[in-house]
Amino acid sequence: MRTLARRSRGAGPLALVAALLGLLLLVAPAASAAGGLSDAAATLKKGQVYVAPAMTSRFSESQADALSKKIDKADKPIFIAVIPDSAYAKSTLQDLRTLVGVDGVYAVWHDGKLDAGGDRGAMGAAQAQRIAGAAQRSNGGDINATLNSFVDQAAPQTKGTGVNHSTSIAWVVIPLVLVALAGTGVFLLFRRAKKRKEEQARAELEQLRRVVDEDITAFGEELDRLDFSPAAADADDAQRTDYTHALDSYEKSKRLMDEAKKPEDVKEVTEAIEDGRFSLATLAARREKRPLPERRPPCFMDPRHGPSVKDVDWAPAGGSARAVPVCQADADRVAAGLDPAIRTVDTDQGPQPYWNAGPAYAPYAGGYYSGFGGGGLLPGLLVGTMLGSMMSSPAYAAAPMMDGGYQDQYEGGDFTGADFNAADFGGGDFGGGGDFGGGDFGGGDW
Repeated sequence: MRTLARRSRGAGPLALVAALLGLLLLVAPAASAAGGLSDAAATLKKGQVYVAPAMTSRFSESQADALSKKIDKADKPIFIAVIPDSAYAKSTLQDLRTLVGVDGVYAVWHDGKLDAGGDRGAMGAAQAQRIAGAAQRSNGGDINATLNSFVDQAAPQTKGTGVNHSTSIAWVVIPLVLVALAGTGVFLLFRRAKKRKEEQARAELEQLRRVVDEDITAFGEELDRLDFSPAAADADDAQRTDYTHALDSYEKSKRLMDEAKKPEDVKEVTEAIEDGRFSLATLAARREKRPLPERRPPCFMDPRHGPSVKDVDWAPAGGSARAVPVCQADADRVAAGLDPAIRTVDTDQGPQPYWNAGPAYAPYAGGYYSGFGGGGLLPGLLVGTMLGSMMSSPAYAAAPMMDGGYQDQYEGGDFTGADFNAADFGGGDFGGGGDFGGGDFGGGDW
């Protein structure tokens, strides 16, 4: 079996840890790996694709090389193992994740079946299983086609970036001076990870800034089109109050966006826009002598459409139907069998609906719906979408976005060791973990 190597990601702190490891090995007995999962995990740390020797006749070295290059190009923490059915046990997938020790998406092919799971920071376990099932159904028993289909679908939906797995740290009894060196290396690694997250947050904020500025501009244009003068003879105090509130919300949204330092800050901006748009809708009703509008969520298709007027049954691409709040124009489109006017944003994969554009858009959507049970209403509207999967997670419920939310969670590609939360990865679906041994996996029979 050939080890599939990944490119190095920088020699700074990892080089220090590698040097430290060399010193550790001088004073500690070498650990022995007895084949099976140990061999698979060691290979995945280097190349992210492992093929058991018994399976090379069905999944060749060249096919494994091509798959490894595809994962490397995608720069995502995705790990694939191809093993014979005789080596598979209920806990294999979870045990493999434990030994590799990196937050990511894991898949194991055995006996014509693809099992998959994922850490919450990279992709939910249920979502990984759905992708694996779809790849298997569309490709049958073709290992190469199934695994490539899985990676093609999983990569755009996997959070985090690939990491350099060339160095693993063994815990051994060492002199006090080496402990100090190890502490320095770990500190540098954490500082590097923190810097990477800060850079990612800045990039996400700039991406959001363009989108939110468009929303603010659209709100301002609507204020101009209203052509309302507080000093007009037919204007009353209620109308002036509505207009003042809408104008204040517009100015507030601009100020908050200028002051935003991180993606979570956008939530207050879209809250202000939603509040101001409702004041405009109320003002328009007063001027036209219509009943005042009910306070409803913004149009789900595009919050720039203003408050919704009704709920309609609608299914997003590839999803099931659900009742969503829409403006009158979108309600008419859906009733006529036409596509609604959906808010799309630019992503690395091209234009996408805002609910499939990545976790950075959680505060954007959350602000628009915060006054309508955003912690419960929005995940229900977004079932089956990228934001829906994230917002329905325990982490989202426990830590509101404005308090750090997803930014403080482990991301795909982070080293988390063997003490990760098995429930996040898939829990009972993959067994209890930690029970692999020579008899379960055939030792060197892989």
